[in-house]
Amino acid sequence: MSIAVIGRGLWGAAAARHLAMAGHDVTLIGPPEPRDKRSHQGVFGSHYDEGRITRKNALDEYWVGVSTAAIDRYAEIERQSGIRFYTEIGAVMAGGKAFMARVDVGRLKHNVPCDVLDHQELAQRFPFFRFPDHFTGYHEPTRAGHVSPRNLVAAQTKAAQSFNAKLVEETVTGLDEHGDHVEVTTDQGRHRFDQVLVAAGYNTDTVLARPPKLEVYARTVAFFEVSEAEAARLSAMPTLVYDTPEDPYLLPPIRYPDGKLYIKLGGDPEDVPLVTATDIRDWFQGGGNAQVRDHLHAMIRTLMPELDILAVSMEACVTSWTQDRLPEIARLSDRLVVCTGGNGAGAKCSDEIGRQGAALILNETGVNR
Repeated sequence: MSIAVIGRGLWGAAAARHLAMAGHDVTLIGPPEPRDKRSHQGVFGSHYDEGRITRKNALDEYWVGVSTAAIDRYAEIERQSGIRFYTEIGAVMAGGKAFMARVDVGRLKHNVPCDVLDHQELAQRFPFFRFPDHFTGYHEPTRAGHVSPRNLVAAQTKAAQSFNAKLVEETVTGLDEHGDHVEVTTDQGRHRFDQVLVAAGYNTDTVLARPPKLEVYARTVAFFEVSEAEAARLSAMPTLVYDTPEDPYLLPPIRYPDGKLYIKLGGDPEDVPLVTATDIRDWFQGGGNAQVRDHLHAMIRTLMPELDILAVSMEACVTSWTQDRLPEIARLSDRLVVCTGGNGAGAKCSDEIGRQGAALILNETGVNR
């Protein structure tokens, strides 16, 4: 059976690996990362980065199950590909009573192993953070930390290729479903497949030529450059999600392709919708919102008052949301499956979401909603 996976991001690359391991004729289709975002006129991806939090605890128990399944396969993906993408530095979720009660639903259902810390224990274990007096926390010291989304996509792709998957670095512009095949049109030609899985992130509705179902929001990420000495001081710093209206997430110092070390903080104070393809392209080209960057700068100064910051920068990202805030993993027809809607939580669990999309292509059970 010939299968096209449209979208070579985190979910698409994962689905391609699982389908190729099952012995099928798989083609992963999608353009490479733009060389220059500011002038790029095509589609973008949100995995052009070196840091995403990976952990099991979450505010919605659905993500606990799929993240745990994905984390269980990190070592397998690294072994198959020879590409390292996972750093086990631990993860913390901290907040007030209502926030932690939401975490408890999934933590208890899935028996997530973690250390339960009161406010004093939080302060003792992580002296570089300044939490409000009413905060408590859960610390996952193992099987949690961060992944490089760039390297994870590269690892999934290389592993899929080791099982004879093909990579086509083209942009899909249309689908035409026939009785016995699907014709995929790209910016460079036409291709014919028995089955197609669409995992094109924010661009999924466009690829499917359907009325908009996804809500796409602009996101600004702030980067705080630190010195080698400061990174060494923070060597025990875990990833962090904590209780404020912005739903912020924080990553410890990570080395980026420019050789510098950056702490990353995300958490927009409001949802700004991006409605058209032009809106999204302009947003990525623009590189983010300076007001949000400054807001995040103030937040990290409150959380980490002793942090020695060398420089502050920002980058643009987007998140794609479904109406029920859970992934859309569905068979649309006899020959077409969709796998989209990360809802701001799709990186850490990407291998499991990709596996579930692959299972639908193969008409297997195992899609958990």
